[in-house]
Amino acid sequence: MAKAIHSMIRVLEEARSVDFYQRAFGLEVADRYEFDGFTLVYLRNGDADFELELTVNHSQTMPYEHGDGYGHIAFAVDDLEAEHSRFHSSGLAPRDIVEFERDGALMAKFFFVQDPDGYKIEVLQQHGRYR
Repeated sequence: MAKAIHSMIRVLEEARSVDFYQRAFGLEVADRYEFDGFTLVYLRNGDADFELELTVNHSQTMPYEHGDGYGHIAFAVDDLEAEHSRFHSSGLAPRDIVEFERDGALMAKFFFVQDPDGYKIEVLQQHGRYR
């Protein structure tokens, strides 16, 4: 059986991105590998084996274009309102909290935030299928 182990995004500035993901989601550098033209940085926390791989291409000087194919990555949290407030006070500029209902019942409660490279991140209240 297959197991998801990481998702990769290309970032312009390593330190800025590592700082964002550490402050926002408690992700720490698990491994860092420097090569001739690029650096790979693997971020994770103690709650999951899944990692976020940051690829820093040394020759890249302009922000990446995401095109129309990129969606988002999602994180589930215990207390959405507390996290939303913490994001605000940390200057991370979260969007408003939204609730989705299906058949009259709460399906999802979430907000979005963008990282320094413009990648959208969904922050969901742990509920139902979002654990």
